[in-house]
Amino acid sequence: MSAAVPELKQISRVEAMRLGPGWSHSCHAMLYAANPGQLFGRIPMRFSVLMQMRFDGLLGFPGGFVDRRFWSLEDGLNRVLGLGLGCLRLTEADYLSSHLTEGPHRVVAHLYARQLTLEQLHAVEISAVHSRDHGLEVLGLVRVPLYTQKDRVGGFPNFLSNAFISTAKYQLLFALKVLNMMPEEKLAEAVAAATEKQKKALEKLLPTSS
Repeated sequence: MSAAVPELKQISRVEAMRLGPGWSHSCHAMLYAANPGQLFGRIPMRFSVLMQMRFDGLLGFPGGFVDRRFWSLEDGLNRVLGLGLGCLRLTEADYLSSHLTEGPHRVVAHLYARQLTLEQLHAVEISAVHSRDHGLEVLGLVRVPLYTQKDRVGGFPNFLSNAFISTAKYQLLFALKVLNMMPEEKLAEAVAAATEKQKKALEKLLPTSS
């Protein structure tokens, strides 16, 4: 049986704005475009979704923490995006969700999503190379492979086996589901395949019991 798609506690934007000063707010953006292309001429690409490799070797969405004392969510997000992408401004209309993170730090993670054309997405990739933080805090944008190859591991399951920052993996799965970019059963199958791959890799690293 496929593993369920993991979830975090979702709250409304209004509820998030009512949280006290003990909470930190992080805002990130998922930029995506429909992609009619085919890998090897036979595997549908479906969509192209941008994520980025961070300075700490973890994958995440473009964005960062927003100091609510000085910035609205969108102004803070656009300020950070300007440093890492350099050419895009999002608005409240692009708001998608807010989730409470698990762990010792009280953080509410806000996700924004905007659909672009494939040409616009490519322009963002080009602009990102010339942004202030490229090669420093941001080590490059990557496209998420939203397909699974015949071995049931290649593509999306392998991508999910990477290390992600904080809520990024959960936000990716959530957005793909609510935006109808991938059926939930396919998401669950990819999660299960990625989990099994990581389990087998860990077993190889651990010494066998005598």
